[in-house]
Amino acid sequence: MPSDRPRLHRPAALTGLVAAGALLLSACAGEDGGTADMGTEFVTTGGGVSTVARGHRADAPKLDGTTLDGKRLDVADFRGEVVVLNVWASTCGPCRLEAEHFAKVSEELRDRGVRFVGINTRDVQKAPAVSFERDYGVTYPSLHDPAGRLLLRFPKGTLNPQTIPSTVVIDREGKVAARALAALDEAGLREMIAPLTTEK
Repeated sequence: MPSDRPRLHRPAALTGLVAAGALLLSACAGEDGGTADMGTEFVTTGGGVSTVARGHRADAPKLDGTTLDGKRLDVADFRGEVVVLNVWASTCGPCRLEAEHFAKVSEELRDRGVRFVGINTRDVQKAPAVSFERDYGVTYPSLHDPAGRLLLRFPKGTLNPQTIPSTVVIDREGKVAARALAALDEAGLREMIAPLTTEK
């Protein structure tokens, strides 16, 4: 006897499940770093910056590759300095909002042992990213990572970048100390970096 129940086409069902999963993940990621932060020793400020106390920080992964201007760069070479990593894309609206602040602060802190390094992702062609840096006065180098492979080197459950833009600060010992998962203004960026510059 034929069933009166409507048949659910398998491709439609799978599409629905994938879409629901994507919505769930994006909703979780909006809450101070998402579910990956559960059970860790992170502290998240009212400004949305997550930090880890000294002594509980994870080592930063190896972050190396070719910059937008074709040079080799290894973040490990900056050990002994505070490193500010900014994940960005030329098509990202919030990245445009924060770019001038990063350009200004990077110039002002250059002689105080603070290095800025961008990680440009999603831009398959370099030209739009190079134009972005020129338009916003960004003079520090950016690793070209169109497929996001460098981002996957951060272990889950750590202060890993999860959105565009994301900003991660590495302390002088090469450990991940702070992370922001939203665009930062000048005050927010300075507040994020300042505690790391006073550590000995």
